[in-house]
Amino acid sequence: MLESEKLNLLKIARTPMPFGKYQGRMLVDLPEEYLLWFQRNDSFPKGELGRLMQIVLELKVEGLNALVKPLKR
Repeated sequence: MLESEKLNLLKIARTPMPFGKYQGRMLVDLPEEYLLWFQRNDSFPKGELGRLMQIVLELKVEGLNALVKPLKR
């Protein structure tokens, strides 16, 4: 695994959602349905937050999000 991929997993585990219904919840803990809404509406936030949210969705769809949860503080 590349260093940047490891860093992304740490960010996903330790970055709180900055707005909306799930404000304050770590990105890894966002419901899959919530992330799918962003995907369906082509409305992921711009920049790093949107990119991390897309990675979280991919992990959830592939059933791999449990790998990230131990990285939470």
